[in-house]
Amino acid sequence: MKKATPGEGPVIIKKYANRRLYNTETSSYITLDHLAAMTREGRDFKVIDAKTEDDITHNVLTQIIMEEEARGSQMLPVNFLRQLIALYGDSMQAMVPGYLEASMESFRRNQEQFKSAVEGAFANSPFAEIAKRNMAMFEAATSAFKPGTAPAPAPASAAASGEGKDDDVAALKAELSRLQDKIEKLGK
Repeated sequence: MKKATPGEGPVIIKKYANRRLYNTETSSYITLDHLAAMTREGRDFKVIDAKTEDDITHNVLTQIIMEEEARGSQMLPVNFLRQLIALYGDSMQAMVPGYLEASMESFRRNQEQFKSAVEGAFANSPFAEIAKRNMAMFEAATSAFKPGTAPAPAPASAAASGEGKDDDVAALKAELSRLQDKIEKLGK
């Protein structure tokens, strides 16, 4: 999360004893929701305890995840959480943060490759519009992993408006048949 900010370096957020967060860049009090939005935008920030001046960014980010999970946006499976907790105190504990960070970066790269592959596979076919809608839904579902993006609305299609419905159905059936033939050949 090294996106350039209006000032030099990360935005400094001060957390006071009354649990209020103060954004020194905007000279205003903010909430954890504001910090979550800054994270999604790719804004780099550092949270410090106003009294001790300790860096508590890790604790605050963990708190944001806990609140997101409590709201029903559960992304972390129970089995994963159990495995993660079991690693605390283990001899491999020191390796886990680097592994998780590399895994998330790999996931982001794979997401972009997947998007390009799907777009290329369905270009100039009757499935192109369906693929675009599916990609929009996929991007919306994974927007948490891409800082600075908002979920994209699904594009309206000509098929939804009823234009050339019979032609579209026939073309889709032909394309489906062609793809089934390919799958059968690959299976042999």
